[in-house]
Amino acid sequence: MSAPKPVVGNRPVAICSFAQSPSLRRVDQANEVEMLMPVIAEVFAKANMTKDDMGFICSGSTDYLIGGPFSFVMALDAVGVWPPKSESHVEMDAAWALYEAWVQLQEGVIDTALVYGFGKSSLGDLSRVLAMQLDPYTMGPLWPDQVSLAALQARALLDRGLSTEQEFAEIAARSRHDALKNPNAQVRNEIPVAELLEEAYAVSPLRRHTLPPLSDAAAAVILVAGDRAYDVVDRPAWITGIDHRVETHAFGARDLAVSTSTAMAAKIAGVGNGPVDIAELHGPFAPQEVIVRQAIGLDDSVTINPSGGPLAANPMMAAGLIRMGEAASRIWDGSATRAVAHATSGPLLQQNLVCVLEGES
Repeated sequence: MSAPKPVVGNRPVAICSFAQSPSLRRVDQANEVEMLMPVIAEVFAKANMTKDDMGFICSGSTDYLIGGPFSFVMALDAVGVWPPKSESHVEMDAAWALYEAWVQLQEGVIDTALVYGFGKSSLGDLSRVLAMQLDPYTMGPLWPDQVSLAALQARALLDRGLSTEQEFAEIAARSRHDALKNPNAQVRNEIPVAELLEEAYAVSPLRRHTLPPLSDAAAAVILVAGDRAYDVVDRPAWITGIDHRVETHAFGARDLAVSTSTAMAAKIAGVGNGPVDIAELHGPFAPQEVIVRQAIGLDDSVTINPSGGPLAANPMMAAGLIRMGEAASRIWDGSATRAVAHATSGPLLQQNLVCVLEGES
């Protein structure tokens, strides 16, 4: 067996293990370290590895959720701080921590990496936290909440004739239905589209079913380079393409109905080089799935978010990494040969990462 030739990078790297905690509205009985510990233990156990086997560790989180600086240092207690390991951190979704680890593995000095992310949205007012990422001169002082901003994006889609409220409801109904098979999902139910369309607006044109839940959760993956991946899992999920792009901070200068950065990342990652079986897309609001799906170029034959996606569970700083883990899981179990995982960060799809995963045919 041999790994598929990567479109980007010179060294084959695979996702070989994945674990996540159940996404809950509020985790009162555990702090961040306690929430992470069983996830780290599980991801090591699935790979039959320990911290000693890791060449690099990288995490994704945000101090703003916790309300104190350097929260990622405390989180290292869940991994074990002694003996010390080469370690790094990104102040954003752990999907970007995975990218940093992938870059490290390309250098050929190490063969393995642990990547994890965590977030507890329940600790504060997420609307005020997310407003702090906006332009500090023209937008931040207005303190707009994330739902109102997403409503502007949804309105842009509707006014351009690129989607409908019916499609938004269909996405939500499909996501909640698929989440019934996912024990880690937070929102799982079977509600007809017609009934969803009778809900009151949260912020027009967004009804409650189009919004992501507020979630507390953590997730972790293990990356392995080269043939060593076959020692961990029978059918590694090889990263054959990965890229991320960012757009202007001033979303008033962007066309909100499209995602140029997603399209660029998808092209460089090589999404169009072959058929895609499943895609795990991180569009926290239902209209954003429409935008991301179009930007990546996915047709109706592709299964979207079989895990339920971010409309079923959306833990800050881990939801993007979970998309990668869920996509890898479909490679391992043989239900997909080629999968796409997408992560987003920043307001209104400002920064986007696209990852192509492949298994041997």
